[in-house]
Amino acid sequence: MKTTRKRYSPQFKLEVALEALQEKETLAVLAKKHAIHATQITLWKKQLKEQLNDFFSTGKPTVVKDEKLMDTLYQKIGRLEMELDWIKKKYNQYQQKNGLDG
Repeated sequence: MKTTRKRYSPQFKLEVALEALQEKETLAVLAKKHAIHATQITLWKKQLKEQLNDFFSTGKPTVVKDEKLMDTLYQKIGRLEMELDWIKKKYNQYQQKNGLDG
């Protein structure tokens, strides 16, 4: 029998992680209350702490991965533009050489 994984919305994860951060109830109580495993709550709590640390350390949320990706993509675009210009130049030379200016 095939079981499907439960998918939780980001809003639900945030609510549970915030409750866990407040530590008004134990993980066991929170797990029972939301019908999820305590380990999952611990993971969400850890992720929230890491993201909050990043947020407050820089003053604003930054996505380093996206910046690296953007740099890579801009380099690739530049390379492709240079290749296209070279091909256009060679094609024009070919047309002139063979009298295909038509």
